[in-house]
Amino acid sequence: MGDFGVELARLRARREWTVRELARRANVSQGQICNLESGRRNPTSAAAAACDAALGAGGTLIELVETARHNAPGDGPVELDPVIAGYRRILEELKDIGRSAGPRFVDTSLRSIARILTETAARADADGRDEIWLLASKFAEYTGWMTQEAGNPAGALHWTELAVRWGANGGDETMAAYALVRKAFIAEHRGDAATAIKLACQASSHPAATSLIRAHAARREAQCHASAGDYGACQAALERSRDHARQDNKHEARWGPRIDNGNPRLIEASCMASLRRFEHAADLFAIELERHPSYPHNSNSRTRFTVRQATAMAGINHLDQACHVIEALLPTIRKLDSATIRADLGRFVGQARTKKITPGQRNLVETAAAVVHGQRPA
Repeated sequence: MGDFGVELARLRARREWTVRELARRANVSQGQICNLESGRRNPTSAAAAACDAALGAGGTLIELVETARHNAPGDGPVELDPVIAGYRRILEELKDIGRSAGPRFVDTSLRSIARILTETAARADADGRDEIWLLASKFAEYTGWMTQEAGNPAGALHWTELAVRWGANGGDETMAAYALVRKAFIAEHRGDAATAIKLACQASSHPAATSLIRAHAARREAQCHASAGDYGACQAALERSRDHARQDNKHEARWGPRIDNGNPRLIEASCMASLRRFEHAADLFAIELERHPSYPHNSNSRTRFTVRQATAMAGINHLDQACHVIEALLPTIRKLDSATIRADLGRFVGQARTKKITPGQRNLVETAAAVVHGQRPA
């Protein structure tokens, strides 16, 4: 009944419901929902009907149960094409939800499906097994990213290592190169710029690295050099990133976010803010965010860059404008609950606290500081 579990996870994720919320609405246990999504337990007609009604699925889940009973799978090899197509589709849907709603809405589904895929790979015949392992690796890589966004770097490293292992099982070593970029990001967020730069350079020189991976690695290196205050090295890395992005072969393995999720000007603006060249940064952010209001095309990225824009505004003493921007963003920041965005918000708080601010601005800054530390308003 893997199809039932996939569809249940997809419908729940699209509603942006946690497992607990679906269990409450369907009047079943959270453990039962997890078992159904992971394929460890077959649904009864009553459970299928309850979940169908709660999700407003219009009989889709009930029909899947009835179809599965008429075509009960044996213990032999599974038919791979529908499995691969279905899970590729749901991965893209889960990514969309993760970008717009935050990691807590997709974590359970990602972990459940990764488990299903590894079990499927073990049962598949040799001709299709590699493709299943590669898809499992994609799920593990994104699970690692969402785990990092949830504030668990150790868990993120665990899932990244699984992605490397499962990619190798499928005959693709490129994930090993991209994993170094992910590790560089984690090192940067714990404040270890030197280690992050070293890891990014290792990713660029890895024999399995594609042009896309080298572009991601150079961007990470640029931002780490900026954090360390090295303008020249930052600019050189930005230029390498642009060169690698231009050489990107769309037919190579795709790992990580789309390279255009943050265009070169926004990445440069972020670097200028880290280098404390706030006026230059503010100008670049204004061009890319204010003149192109629909870019980037997801809530997480746009929120992240807009917080950085507010930090640059604070750096040039445009505090009233910066505080208005942050005040408007706080509901979205709380909703996304992203460790990366909270770190960016922390830099805004640190910059604003160095300025002479009004009591109203101070209240806003301290409210933002509470959000950085995961506190809710009283």
